[in-house]
Amino acid sequence: MRTHELVLQWIEKQLSDGDLALGGRLPGERAMAEQLQVSRTSVREAVRILEAMGVVRAGVGSGKDAGTVVIAEPGSALGSTLRLHVATRHLPVADIVETRVLLESWAAERAKVGVPELEEAAALLDHMDAAPDIDTFLGLDARFHVALAQAAGNAVVSAMMASLRGAIENYAGELTGNLPDWDATCARLRAEHRAILTAVNNHDGGKAAELVAAHIQGFYTEAGVGSDPSPN
Repeated sequence: MRTHELVLQWIEKQLSDGDLALGGRLPGERAMAEQLQVSRTSVREAVRILEAMGVVRAGVGSGKDAGTVVIAEPGSALGSTLRLHVATRHLPVADIVETRVLLESWAAERAKVGVPELEEAAALLDHMDAAPDIDTFLGLDARFHVALAQAAGNAVVSAMMASLRGAIENYAGELTGNLPDWDATCARLRAEHRAILTAVNNHDGGKAAELVAAHIQGFYTEAGVGSDPSPN
């Protein structure tokens, strides 16, 4: 393991143990180097990586803005990493579909009725009914799925879904050209969205999970993306 990775490992443990929290400051570069018995260059490299990931902000000089401050939860960094992979097209469409099925069916089964995220999901469905074009509809559709997943209250699942939002929207947009009848597909998707939300609000998590899995798989299958991506 390279020495800067040792520093990252130590910082990760500080965060997971609660010794470092949002708004907290890392020890000074020299103090950290002495404590971990590594070079200051290694500490500097670890901080640079965390800053690039958006976890910390490194200030210089003196005063309240000096030092290295934790500015984001680790889940946010996870989202940033996934967004980078998506942006560089390192994630195959079929893998995104499979991941969505796993995450969204799990979240739909555990969604908490009455939370603000479900109210947002309901409002998004109304906007989808009046969407003037495909791009607007798909943007609202992606936001609906993220809100539904966030209703389960799991920070990691929420971060992953938020990071995949752009991929969901972009890939869906590219695949609409493969659909034989967009108007028919759009009507079906709207009906399926409402059925999913109704099941969640009726406390029928099992049905909601089945509906959301079929909904995701159905669109991509209709658009010609491989075989059924559901897990074994």
